[in-house]
Amino acid sequence: MDIIEELRWRGAIFDSTPGVEGMLGSEKTTVYVGFDPTARSLHVGNMVPIMGLVRMQRHGHSPIAIAGAGTGMIGDPSGRDDERQLLTMEQIDDNVENIKLQLAHFLDFDVKSNPARVINNADWLRKVGMTDFLRDVGKHFTVNYMLSKESVSARMTREQGISYTEFSYMLLQAYDYLVLHDEYGCNLQMGGSDQWGNILAGVDLIRRARGHQAHALSYPLVTTASGQKFGKSVGGAPTLDPEETSPYRFYQYWINVDDADVIPHMKLFTLLELDEIAGYEEAVASEPQKREAQRALAQTVTQMVHGPNGVTTALRASEVLFGGEMDGFSAAELLDIFVDVPSVGMPQEEFQGEGPPLPAFLTAIGAAKSNGEARRLIEGGGVYLNNRRVDDPHGHVTREEAIDGEVIVVRRGARNYFMVRLD
Repeated sequence: MDIIEELRWRGAIFDSTPGVEGMLGSEKTTVYVGFDPTARSLHVGNMVPIMGLVRMQRHGHSPIAIAGAGTGMIGDPSGRDDERQLLTMEQIDDNVENIKLQLAHFLDFDVKSNPARVINNADWLRKVGMTDFLRDVGKHFTVNYMLSKESVSARMTREQGISYTEFSYMLLQAYDYLVLHDEYGCNLQMGGSDQWGNILAGVDLIRRARGHQAHALSYPLVTTASGQKFGKSVGGAPTLDPEETSPYRFYQYWINVDDADVIPHMKLFTLLELDEIAGYEEAVASEPQKREAQRALAQTVTQMVHGPNGVTTALRASEVLFGGEMDGFSAAELLDIFVDVPSVGMPQEEFQGEGPPLPAFLTAIGAAKSNGEARRLIEGGGVYLNNRRVDDPHGHVTREEAIDGEVIVVRRGARNYFMVRLD
């Protein structure tokens, strides 16, 4: 299937300008997506436009990712109820460098025919003068036109309104498109449906300033079957940065996708083909309890973002929850894996020398109601330290048991875990 047919099948088109299909079918073009560097990392919601660029490159088109250090100084008002907190230039530049590294996991920068590019719009936005910008860009837009865009009009109805800074954002984004059109022959900008007004502003600017026809294509804003905005979770959207969202947490996010969402997510967030996805769709319908599709989704997306080692780490971490070996895991990794289990802090001094008696230790952390119950649990083979069974009711817990000298994972029975921190 051609690129438009594929995007439609994957549910990746919300709107487009007339002529996009003909252009993409008749010529190889340059296409761009902008990424907001006001956070250190991209998040799972950004994977929709990222995968759009990946698919365009696979079909022979040339992808450009704009790391918007210039526009990031302003902040995009689209989809926001309030004004952004402005970052320093140094913060934004650091974020841009991190985002470039993340995009390299997806796009091919070395292929000779249509290599991907990451371009920083600060290269031109931090150089353009105010009077030049107003003359060359501002004159092509009326205030009425700008007020008609949803990203602006929605804010105008609220008490806090919108600052001139954010009001002007669409002109900066339009100017980006003009520069890329002039310098790289870029004729297509893609983005989320909430970006549609800003993207069309660039299309209009190219038509008015150059007399050329450029195009726009938007993706739907993804929601789950329950109506929740995709990527939202307790603690915020999972990011693509392993220091913010570990490979294990990232994997868990995908493996916990609802049955109603797993096939649409496979279409949007992976490169799996129609026949492969059809097989998983059959599996969801016939044996949903096996969660075969969720495992395939989690492994595929985790490998794209974190590589094969990330998948291996995530799978090993998952096994730890079911009694797997903890060798090789750091204290920080175990705290991440067991973030949802009861956690108890105990002074390091208590573990000096022979340490506390095991029954008293279990009682102190709440794993047993009394020393007598603790002894019975130990004698019955139901107590584990760091997933290793302990069977001596007269034993003690020493500091050597603590992983990295910081944590001890206690398990009672099959699945009752307690995390002990040596403070």
